[in-house]
Amino acid sequence: MTARPQIPAIAVAPLAARIGKQWDADIVPQLTEYIRIPAKSPHFDADWEKNGHIDAAVRQAEAWVLAQGVKGLALTVERLPGRTPVIFFDIPATGGLANDRTVLFYGHLDKQPEMTGWRPGLGPWTPAYEDGKLYGRGGADDGYAVFAAISAVMALDAQGIARPRCVGLIETCEESGSYDLPAYLDLLAPRMGDVQLVVALDSGAGDYEHLWVTTSLRGLVNGTLEVKILEEGVHSGDAGGVVPSSFRIARQILDRVDDSRTGVVKSPAFAADIPADRLEQAKQAAAILGDTLWKRFPWASSCCDDPATASIFAEPVTKDPVEIVLNRTWRAALAVTGADGLPPTASAGNVQRPFTTLKLSLRLPPTVDAPRAAAAFKALLESDPPYRARVAFSGNSSSTGWNAPPTAPWLSAALDAASQANFGRPAAYMGEGGTIPFMGMLGAKFPDAQMLVTGVLGPKSNAHGPNEFLHVPFAKKVTVATAMVVASVR
Repeated sequence: MTARPQIPAIAVAPLAARIGKQWDADIVPQLTEYIRIPAKSPHFDADWEKNGHIDAAVRQAEAWVLAQGVKGLALTVERLPGRTPVIFFDIPATGGLANDRTVLFYGHLDKQPEMTGWRPGLGPWTPAYEDGKLYGRGGADDGYAVFAAISAVMALDAQGIARPRCVGLIETCEESGSYDLPAYLDLLAPRMGDVQLVVALDSGAGDYEHLWVTTSLRGLVNGTLEVKILEEGVHSGDAGGVVPSSFRIARQILDRVDDSRTGVVKSPAFAADIPADRLEQAKQAAAILGDTLWKRFPWASSCCDDPATASIFAEPVTKDPVEIVLNRTWRAALAVTGADGLPPTASAGNVQRPFTTLKLSLRLPPTVDAPRAAAAFKALLESDPPYRARVAFSGNSSSTGWNAPPTAPWLSAALDAASQANFGRPAAYMGEGGTIPFMGMLGAKFPDAQMLVTGVLGPKSNAHGPNEFLHVPFAKKVTVATAMVVASVR
């Protein structure tokens, strides 16, 4: 096998200076305007096509990319019937390199819904720039990706640093599970060529002091559990002790899934062996992050009214850093994320309610087959219902997680070099607890490609929740690091 050619040393200072200047002068203002666009993903805006917000975000990104004057760039907005649009750009190689090796950039422009709880002065569509943080929905997840990708390419070209062909795929239904992406991959993959490296700028960061590489993503089963015992509500004094509470039945059923004291999911159908390399990476991440792994969450005070105990806060499941990393990346976890049938406390009377409906979210280890897990989950919930209540688990959707292929030596060296140059520390590796279906899709479409999954969602950035922010100084460094890794592809 022919050895990979030696990659010339890259002068980081001019690269960082150019990228930093572009972020300050151009990208931050662009993202500020992008945040104003309520481009909610189709699952959260059934009339997305009529409302036009996704199209507005696409037009903004398209106009900006075309205005940069990147030599040789070709851009199209692809629109398959009945599907959300994607942006596809193609930039030829430079420095005498052939176009037979391709780097694929991935990002998305659709957003999560508003959520409540934004602090005064902030809001999902009200951008605010404070202390290097750009607040608002979607800037970090994942509007910045297309801007960072083009900025990285432009910086390399401005310094005359040879790079391979770069293509980009920016979708608009990622927050709905990327259900439109496979059709576009089928359409566009023949135009992408031999993809050597996929760069997905849509992930998390353990801190803002390393280049973080995502090694795995959990899978997910979502659905709605309904427990119905009566056709209508009845007086609780009359029915209490005779009619079982639908809420108590739901509690019993959930006890089949996890231990209510520990949160440990019981069934082996939702478990997987943790690979040795992922265990070692979990130990590395735990050593770096320590107690910040749990202290980063907004814990409630245990007693807000008593000044003597106001500093006592709720606590995590465990404080062992290694166990925290493994729990959130390689172990199943059940959450109740919504409920129906429960009237607000102010209007709740002494009535035995006829039904309880719970929205359930079951996170799965990366290597568990999600459709099989979904079937097992449904059977576990519905079988042998207590008191012969009517129990149904419906509307369920599933997505299998992702475990990265082994990192090639050249990519490992490039990642460490990029992290050292920008952060003074080697690259750090950790799985993510969320589910990003597109990684499995990209891995299946390009099985021989190396994967760089990284992002800017560090501590307290709160993607999907209130007060989401983009840490701009960190995003600049991630952009520089990305450019350096892209230049290492030969």
